[in-house]
Amino acid sequence: MSTVSLPDLGRRATSAARLLATLPTLAKNEALLVSADRLIERAEEILSANATDVTRCLDSGASATVVDRLRLTDSRVAAMADGLRAVAALPDPVGEVVEGYVRPNGLRVERVRVPLGVIGIIYENRPNVTADAAALCLKAGNAALLRGSAGALESNRVIASCLRQSIEKAGLPADGVLLVEDTAHATAVEFVRLRGVIDCLIPRGGPALLSMILEHATVPYVLDGDGNCHVYVDATADLSMAERIVKNAKTQRPSVCNAAETLLVHKDVAERFLPQVHRALEGVVLAADERARPLLAGSRPASEADFATEFLALELAVGVVDDLDGAIAHIARFGSGHSEAIVTSDLEAATRFVREVDAAAVLVNASTRFIDGGELGLGAEVGISTQKLHARGPMGLRALTCVKYVVYGQGQIRS
Repeated sequence: MSTVSLPDLGRRATSAARLLATLPTLAKNEALLVSADRLIERAEEILSANATDVTRCLDSGASATVVDRLRLTDSRVAAMADGLRAVAALPDPVGEVVEGYVRPNGLRVERVRVPLGVIGIIYENRPNVTADAAALCLKAGNAALLRGSAGALESNRVIASCLRQSIEKAGLPADGVLLVEDTAHATAVEFVRLRGVIDCLIPRGGPALLSMILEHATVPYVLDGDGNCHVYVDATADLSMAERIVKNAKTQRPSVCNAAETLLVHKDVAERFLPQVHRALEGVVLAADERARPLLAGSRPASEADFATEFLALELAVGVVDDLDGAIAHIARFGSGHSEAIVTSDLEAATRFVREVDAAAVLVNASTRFIDGGELGLGAEVGISTQKLHARGPMGLRALTCVKYVVYGQGQIRS
């Protein structure tokens, strides 16, 4: 596919999308299950290609975060295959009647879910996205036009090849999954300007990618934005529970967007909780405000930039607040609208936090790491939208559909 121009790939994707939109659920499920098996069968080849990408990445001096996002293991390949099987097991949203009613004149009106068409995914260094995004697009009756980064090209080639072979074996158009192998910046700009081809663009990457989308895109897009996520430990929190939640939210996988980046602690429990959680956060670099720093030996002073930063690493900003109002105000100022958590035993505080914090996801007494399509029962996700559009939060199957009105009459005409 490397010699094929973007317009040609676009035409192929559009043609495939028309056919995919009409396919029965069983046919799509069969393609996904065959794809899952093929990923396992070719795991050694996938890992070999990924090792090439990782070596090149390490040689370039990339950060540990970038390398972690890129690296595949046997368990991560197995997780990709499991993700495809999970999507196959999900209810098919296509054809679902969202709403139906009859007008006084006898017209029967329905709002029905239909595929979007061609979904463009532009993403950085996460080869698992190739499988996840393609699976969701396929199940929702869409064609997936994928443009990964140069750093993951070898991995993406093999994974896309597995999917295309499997889809074709199941009797579906292989062009339901197309990988753009030209990773030049100019091609990325051309990709996000494919009006008439891409019906919805979903970027997954850092600030540079999102800035490029905002500057150049001429197709509809849904932003998978930064994850500057907070955990607020309230005055009534169970501190043992809070310790477990903070440790998990920060350290379980720090390189992903739903990892916690800031810890806020109510002043009434700061003296007890901060030394306690400090011991649990071994290896985490702490940037603390003036009230938290005396309680966190070895921490550095926190700047406003620290509180605004998505570290994606074993770093955490820490602040002490006077009360719930202070926590909500801090999140309103620095949060990115991704995922915010409160740890509390006070129902009123939890209710206020849920009502007043403006984010795609709000959690009570749970780790921010649960804001993930698989963890929330959506199967694999194609991204986490921080916009206030038709899709907000983890984007599963329904987020890759829209609705159309279907009207049944018996000869009615408008007077």
